[in-house]
Amino acid sequence: MAELDQSHEEELRRLYLHTAPTRLFFLAAAPGAVSMLASALYDVLDGVIVGQLLGSTAFAAVNLAMPFVILVFAVGDLVGVGSSVPIAIALGAGDEERANNVFTCAVLGILLLGAAFGAALWAAAPAIMAALGATGQLAEDAVIFLRVYALGSPVSSLMFAIDNFLRICGRIRGSLYLNLFMAMLGAVVEFSLVFFFHMGVGGAALGYSFALGFSALVGMVPFMMGRLQLRFVKPHFSGTLAREIANAGMPAFLNNVAGRVTSVLLNAALLAQGGEDAVAVYGALMYASGVVFPLLYGTCDALQPAVGYNLGAGRVDRVVKIEKRIFAACAAISVSLSVAMLLFPRELTLLFMVDASESILAMAGPAFKIFSLAYFLRWLPMCTQSFYTAIERSKPASLFSLFSVLVAPLVALVLLQPLGLNGLWLNLPAATIASTVVAVVMLVNLRRDLRNGR
Repeated sequence: MAELDQSHEEELRRLYLHTAPTRLFFLAAAPGAVSMLASALYDVLDGVIVGQLLGSTAFAAVNLAMPFVILVFAVGDLVGVGSSVPIAIALGAGDEERANNVFTCAVLGILLLGAAFGAALWAAAPAIMAALGATGQLAEDAVIFLRVYALGSPVSSLMFAIDNFLRICGRIRGSLYLNLFMAMLGAVVEFSLVFFFHMGVGGAALGYSFALGFSALVGMVPFMMGRLQLRFVKPHFSGTLAREIANAGMPAFLNNVAGRVTSVLLNAALLAQGGEDAVAVYGALMYASGVVFPLLYGTCDALQPAVGYNLGAGRVDRVVKIEKRIFAACAAISVSLSVAMLLFPRELTLLFMVDASESILAMAGPAFKIFSLAYFLRWLPMCTQSFYTAIERSKPASLFSLFSVLVAPLVALVLLQPLGLNGLWLNLPAATIASTVVAVVMLVNLRRDLRNGR
């Protein structure tokens, strides 16, 4: 066992400390991005299946409910990202005992928190939809969608952490293969339940939830069998450890939670101003951007173990070099989406809603063009937050996350209200501009601190 541990340790050191930064970027970021792309394409396919097979009302219901589903999954992301930072730093410093304890506590924490949040979502689903003003079939479909996800949340939430654990152990391709498996399994099961068994939005939710849960269990097998450097040990919980995990994961968690709160408020405003059609158009916008957002997140997230490992080993020079490559790649990805949304609004709308009326198509045209402006700059705030998180500057990362996905959008929601629907479509571009200004200031300050050894 000791020889196996030493072999794993040497493998990680070669990968994270001695691989050239550009080569390391492609070794880690490319599989990470493809992994997230597979998940993103399945999310798009999920929207296509619902929109094409079940119609615009079901599509609007899914979009109305999805922010609350993501809120539950954000718990898995909180613990997954929050534990990955101290685990990577501990391994870089050679403290394997601490790394294994954090890993074990994190997995148990996700299961317990997933069960608690899932139960709350099940109980609150009807009240949530009533508060948003949803009625009739729209409300009924949304409640079913929420409750199916709530049932599977304890295990399915694990999938949002296993990626990080596999990459920390140097199993970058394993993470990629697991996500590809999840996407293919989910697509087959969801399509079968909706098309052949006519299970409606409940079938759509069950297909994705099953794929997440089953893939999470598959991903845990090598850890349970002791084949990787991280392994389960007798857990030693403490308030200090819980705070450390929460602090490190809080930026990602707040980004998810605050972003969903903003989406809920925007959906309510859209429902009031433009009715079901406006909610459906916003859903198309979210699904279209859903291809690129995971790519950006995957590129940043894939290199966080490398950044943490190098930080723990005292190699700040390599940390900076790795981050420069992350920023450049994310800029190219983000601008590409912006151009696609600007040029093909009608095609993207029809992709998700085959029965889209002329009123929906007329609304979607300006919505996509306005919304596309955000992605010329969207990459910079995301990369900045990820950079701060990876080097354990969780407090400024958390505050920035709150500003970029909650404060700035809510201020924009109020200030742009006189513009009606166009003001709602402008919400993300306006918030992104404000966040970009703050991100530039943060990066200038961080560069100064790193030069001064702080």
